[in-house]
Amino acid sequence: MINQFPREEGLDHSLSLLREGYMYIPNRKKSFASNVFETRLLGQDAICMSGEKAAELFYDEEKFMRNGVAPKRLQKTLFGEEGVQTLDDEAHRHRKSMFMSLMTKERLEVLQAITEKQWQLAAKKWERLDQIILYDEAKEIMCRIASEWGGVPVEEEEIKELAEQLAVMFESPTALGPQHWKGRRARKQVEKWVEGLVAQVREGHLNPAEGTALHEISLHQDLEGKYLEGRVAAVEVINILRPIVAIAIYINFTALAIHHYPEQKEKLETADAKYFQMFVQEVRRFYPFFPMAAAKVRKDFAWEGYSFKEGTLTLLDLYGTNHDTELWDNPEIFNPYRFSGWDKSPFDFIPQGGGDYMMGHRCAGEFVTIEIMEVSLNFLVNHLSYQLPEQDLSYSLVTMPSIPKSGIIIRDIQVK
Repeated sequence: MINQFPREEGLDHSLSLLREGYMYIPNRKKSFASNVFETRLLGQDAICMSGEKAAELFYDEEKFMRNGVAPKRLQKTLFGEEGVQTLDDEAHRHRKSMFMSLMTKERLEVLQAITEKQWQLAAKKWERLDQIILYDEAKEIMCRIASEWGGVPVEEEEIKELAEQLAVMFESPTALGPQHWKGRRARKQVEKWVEGLVAQVREGHLNPAEGTALHEISLHQDLEGKYLEGRVAAVEVINILRPIVAIAIYINFTALAIHHYPEQKEKLETADAKYFQMFVQEVRRFYPFFPMAAAKVRKDFAWEGYSFKEGTLTLLDLYGTNHDTELWDNPEIFNPYRFSGWDKSPFDFIPQGGGDYMMGHRCAGEFVTIEIMEVSLNFLVNHLSYQLPEQDLSYSLVTMPSIPKSGIIIRDIQVK
């Protein structure tokens, strides 16, 4: 028996998606009283899904594919063209293994040390300033971490510009007009620069350390034993740099949580590593980051009585799944203790996607995100003294990505 999808009537709802942002799918899920519904986006039929079962289905590679899914405006800003996110099957698994090879225990320990060092250097500078905007400073810190850990040589005077270029790639995809074109220009410029670095590595004129992103990606061979096209290799190097800079968003929300929940700060001052891990996970669950993930139906199939047709655009609600009342007790309450008993399901907690790291499309950089966030949280709580003046700390669930409106202004900064 085939059921009819609850359907949103109308010619196209792309503008509604932009107007409602993170709440586009949750709002309709509530109105339809259904975890799945049909609509029209970008001039085509689309299926929207939310929840753990939907996530498990979405990451079934026999049923869904990624090739040809991302709109050009996202490829020209956020993702780049022909990167790992656009691949399927053996080509995807082979490329993904390259990224996973960067996530060894040894390399993550190096990342931890670099992160601690960069926070210390930044804070020493802040002590001499009246105040800073944390989001702007965090982008620069993350850029320094990304370039050093990734083996990408960047001159000191170039850091600020590179940080802004990488940031506008994830700040501009849903923007219209000048901000969007700024993102496109930034990607084009950074890709050209990184492509030049890749060429230098291959020619032996530049020798980044083994295990770094620039080294491994430059010398990676595809299934035919050939180097990636220089432009594609540049896209993949940026797929390390850009997401690390995007952690600045989580840094802002981490600082916001410390401010809004002072009882949590007191716990963190005497907590063990386990509680720091739980706090970081709750920041990633509670606050907005990626709103949704996209795929296309690979072939006709039926699920839960619904018929999925080949080629149909399908969106998985990441933010809504992380706030699903069927999965999380009182999801609108910030509570790190919920992760003390979490069973580590790959489908109920999906701030950076779900499924399997090695074989599927779950973000390889999740390990990097967690490592950097834990070090940053410890620094903000135990190694930095500061005050927040009166400011607008609200954040929007419409703007994608979302950050506190003030960027979090802090003053009276001292290193403990």
